[in-house]
Amino acid sequence: MQDQIIAGPGNGKKTQAMLSADLLRQTLQTEHGIQADIHVGYDLALVSVWVGLVVWCDGHRFWWRTGWDPERKRPVYAWHPAIEPGRAARRIAFRYADLRADHPLSQAIGDLGHAASATLEENAP
Repeated sequence: MQDQIIAGPGNGKKTQAMLSADLLRQTLQTEHGIQADIHVGYDLALVSVWVGLVVWCDGHRFWWRTGWDPERKRPVYAWHPAIEPGRAARRIAFRYADLRADHPLSQAIGDLGHAASATLEENAP
């Protein structure tokens, strides 16, 4: 999977949410080796990181689901100011590690990844 912005506003203008989300995506990749995609619309940007880990951004803050409150029967969220994408990425990387431990790649997906890597290596100059 290549890091990319999957969808953006139709007018081609970059919103503050999109810019902040892209900084977070880049930081996740460069500092933590975590690939992610961005989806933008309605003045929000979503950074899709892993199964159960989508980071929302409105340009002012990032927020993501961290668990479930059984007493209130609702999700629990963490948030971080968008002006600190490095620190937010670190917190998100910890959540990512927890989720990867709970939801590893399925055998079929893992086999596809290995096959794709082998094909790329065979076709390399």
